[in-house]
Amino acid sequence: MDSSNPNQKRWIDEHHNGTRYGLEGQIIVTEKSAYQEITIFESKKHGRGLLLDGCWMATENHEKYYHECLVHPALCSSQSLKKVLIIGGGDGGSARECLLHQEIEHLDLVEIDQRVIELSQKYLTGIGGKAWRDRRLHINIKDGTRWVAEADNSFYDVIIVDGSDPKGPAEGLFDKKFFQNCHRILSPGGVFATQSESPEAFQRIHIETVKILRDVFEYADPLYGWVPIYPSGIWSWTFAAKDNARYLQPITTRGKKIEEDCEIWSLSWQKAAFNAIPAFVERELNK
Repeated sequence: MDSSNPNQKRWIDEHHNGTRYGLEGQIIVTEKSAYQEITIFESKKHGRGLLLDGCWMATENHEKYYHECLVHPALCSSQSLKKVLIIGGGDGGSARECLLHQEIEHLDLVEIDQRVIELSQKYLTGIGGKAWRDRRLHINIKDGTRWVAEADNSFYDVIIVDGSDPKGPAEGLFDKKFFQNCHRILSPGGVFATQSESPEAFQRIHIETVKILRDVFEYADPLYGWVPIYPSGIWSWTFAAKDNARYLQPITTRGKKIEEDCEIWSLSWQKAAFNAIPAFVERELNK
């Protein structure tokens, strides 16, 4: 990316396996943190957006396709919601969706790169919103893999992994040891959730992630939706639990309260999305 003239209008693209996914607009800021290149982009059509190392993370007009679908299937099916953990999520979107649930008493957000949070708070106020001012939110600038390794057994009711693709600072968030620690610190009756890449653009990673989670948790299933700015558009999130596939049976009263604030997620949408597994993925998982 040429940032010599940040006010110049241009197309900014994520390049992936011979394809490009991009928006027209202008760069607001781009800088190198200790971990990655962070870019804030003002697009003509989809508002401001965040890229990390040249990969789209969120845009103001698309982020609900991602954050609602990661958060609410987990939070609407866990027995308790007192203590919730988000690994990653520095743009604030997952925290915002979590804090719609008034049952939450304590929300830990563990983000390795403080500059992602600082730039998101300054430029992407439409994503994090008032979540940053909620007293239940506790921000921890830490390595997420180390955080789960050091947390107490059965400490969290819900664990949400809102990381980028498995490279750079997010690489360890797809590791089996990381998932095993998440299993250990998840309370009985709790739910684990992670973004699990595109079954088209990241087919191998997606299938391997679901298989590992099924091995670690026994109960794990992917849910499918779409994030228009991500490679190939189709995306997945995988949910897991220790005792049964409780994420397939959301608590209706809890879900009805949240539906009013959602643009994509609903109880009926969730039911269909869990059944939208591509045939080739289902065959691979059943081998």
